[in-house]
Amino acid sequence: MTAEAVIPEMKPPSLPDWVFPPPEGFVAEDLDHIPELPAHTELIDGSLVFVSPQRDFHTSIMYVLQKGLLESVPTGHRVRREMGVKLGPSQRPEPDMLVLGPETPIERGTTFFEARHVLLVAEVVSPDSAVRDRRRKPQLYAEAGIKHFWRVENDADRIVVYVYELDPATAAYALTGIHHDRLKLTVPFDLDIDLTEIDRL
Repeated sequence: MTAEAVIPEMKPPSLPDWVFPPPEGFVAEDLDHIPELPAHTELIDGSLVFVSPQRDFHTSIMYVLQKGLLESVPTGHRVRREMGVKLGPSQRPEPDMLVLGPETPIERGTTFFEARHVLLVAEVVSPDSAVRDRRRKPQLYAEAGIKHFWRVENDADRIVVYVYELDPATAAYALTGIHHDRLKLTVPFDLDIDLTEIDRL
């Protein structure tokens, strides 16, 4: 009698219950209470959005922008990276970079900031988040009244920064400049960032 090999039945991995939103969708505060939630999870339109692993170019851009902003922001302003911003009950994206105004209450246990305290947000576009970074997030930031938005792109491994300012009449962003090699601005404050510094990192 020949023994037959027994192949165990393979079952697809089950998803944790917290992945499935309640009927009304998640709200911004839920992100602080969901167990085992992956780092940098965002809430867009009541749904959880998970972040893919970052590429080196993305991380290097973040370093260049953060260094330049820290050297330039006026006294009392704060620079943060990858911190949530509550734009509404079901909206809590996590911009790659943001600048907070001087009236922002700072507590070390804070997990997100209110939109009214945010002066500038910047998104570094990644292949998996291109539609959100180019369309949905700017729309949400503008509707929340955040005055300045930067969209940062990878153009053949060169940094390109698209700078937008909120038009209060339309509650939408207007493009004010496209910057290669150097980001030199007077609004919302004076700054001069050498974008080619990425080549030295």
